[in-house]
Amino acid sequence: MPRRHVTKKPPITPDPVYDSALVSRFVNSLMKKGKKSVARHIIYDSFAIIEEKVGKPPLEVFNKAIDNVKPELEVKSRRVGGATYQVPVEVRPERRIALAIRWIISYSRARHGKSMSEKLAEELIDAFNNTGSTIKKKEDTRKMAEANKAFAHYKW
Repeated sequence: MPRRHVTKKPPITPDPVYDSALVSRFVNSLMKKGKKSVARHIIYDSFAIIEEKVGKPPLEVFNKAIDNVKPELEVKSRRVGGATYQVPVEVRPERRIALAIRWIISYSRARHGKSMSEKLAEELIDAFNNTGSTIKKKEDTRKMAEANKAFAHYKW
């Protein structure tokens, strides 16, 4: 990490179809082995499934699902003396989005059967409705932070 100079993140070019930087970030996270066209195809197919099932614009459902999954608190390990404490800390805005995207992708990959676009569509619909495994992961993270509130004074 540089000491004097703050590094700037390169701007993310928005998605060509939906003109959204968030969709572009999602595509980049979903992509495996540099196959961006395959990742885009999966997301566009899942958006078509979402529009068919929910009846709302898919970008609206997608944004709401990401907002519902974003964690506010998480725990970080902090070593004090000989003991390691789980210290609750607020999650930075960039990391919130990254965690939400990562959780949605991992839990949709973990679903059984069907194609990836169908699994992703179901996971996004569940997140939109505040149900499913990604919301459970968010709640578990929050509960862990609440349980370790006593160690909040070790925050650095």
